[in-house]
Amino acid sequence: MLLNILLEMTGNIGTLGAGIGAGLAVLGAGLGIGRIGGSAVESMARQPEMAGRVQTGMLISAGLIEGAALFAIAVCFLIAG
Repeated sequence: MLLNILLEMTGNIGTLGAGIGAGLAVLGAGLGIGRIGGSAVESMARQPEMAGRVQTGMLISAGLIEGAALFAIAVCFLIAG
């Protein structure tokens, strides 16, 4: 029932799949960055003298995750187009 409604709204199954794929990419990136942030804060609380190095690694990792998610979203929109 819901699938039929979504297919009527989007027009074809490729567009629907691209939208679901983009949503999953954003969800995965959000979970990954949240996990990195939580772990970094915990490790900074345990060893405050290493906070600078932990923060640098956290920012690099978050940037790589964000880049991969942006690439996945772009591919999904190219498929939909």
